Amino acid sequence: MHFKRHSHTAAAAYHDLVSLLLDDTVSDIRGTPTRRTRGSRAYWYDRYRVGKDTKEQYLGEDTDELRARIENHQMLKKQRAERARARARLVRLLRSERFLGLDATTGSLVANLAKSGAFRAGGVLVGTVAFLLYEGELGLRLAADETARTSDIDLASFGGQRDSGEFPALEIPQLLESCRFDPVPSLENEKTWRWRQADGTTLVEFLTPSFRDDEGLQDLPRLGVSARALHYLDYLISNPLDVAAVYRDGILVKAPRPEKFAIHKLIVADRRRDGPESLKAYKDLMQAEILMSILSEDRPSDLVDAYEEAMSRGPHWRQRLDATLTRAPQVVALLEKSRENS
Repeated sequence: MHFKRHSHTAAAAYHDLVSLLLDDTVSDIRGTPTRRTRGSRAYWYDRYRVGKDTKEQYLGEDTDELRARIENHQMLKKQRAERARARARLVRLLRSERFLGLDATTGSLVANLAKSGAFRAGGVLVGTVAFLLYEGELGLRLAADETARTSDIDLASFGGQRDSGEFPALEIPQLLESCRFDPVPSLENEKTWRWRQADGTTLVEFLTPSFRDDEGLQDLPRLGVSARALHYLDYLISNPLDVAAVYRDGILVKAPRPEKFAIHKLIVADRRRDGPESLKAYKDLMQAEILMSILSEDRPSDLVDAYEEAMSRGPHWRQRLDATLTRAPQVVALLEKSRENS
């Protein structure tokens, strides 16, 4: 498959935008940055007082980059207005380079989700909105065709109990209602896992990995919503990336790694190939092929590793992948090319 790349200027501007947005994650530190170790990993929190109460806000997993930003957080706080102007300039440049970016409805809602702390609390954008975000991550020039169009916003997260010291209590349902989204009643029970735009067609859905035989509804305490539990989703959203959404002066969000996104699309394409979702299966396969075309050249080892990890997860995973590959020789060729280039 032939693909077009963005210019080197656009690629540099995008990565500068991500860097500025990451600087902003520590520029609003209110108290004392505190490092905690859990098992083999370490995490940073902003520990501050509100009246007589001590509060903590999660900043991120311990990395060299985050430590450097924390050390300079006072300087970064003073430069906040300057960074905002620089981000706006970079977004204008990216739009002039024909980045698709996010439409007004999607961009506004994603910006509100980011402001609420949804991505800091473990939320990961998936689906076609995530696919659009690879435009900057991979330097891929996307066409405004059916592979990049959607009226759905899918947010996924692992379940588990909310730790009030680690994450703030989020009020996602209230946020959605303030943005004129109405809850869509579930036919299964009283849990609500999706919202529809009152005066439009956009649908917001919340998803979570299923580690059971069934795929029912589960609560997401960290986000304050329920979610549709799906098999194979844990593979997709583990170890996500910080990426920039091109909207206003940029939004920092979480998205799956592109190589995992591509392989996951091969799996779900087989799940949806029959019945009313067959058109979605075609879109899944096209998105996978587009990503694999550029990954096979630029990040072949990442793509091979992602494929082998999925194949190692058990017979059901192998059956899904083999079924898609049997009817997609072009994808098989891209995997072979990746092995040759890695």
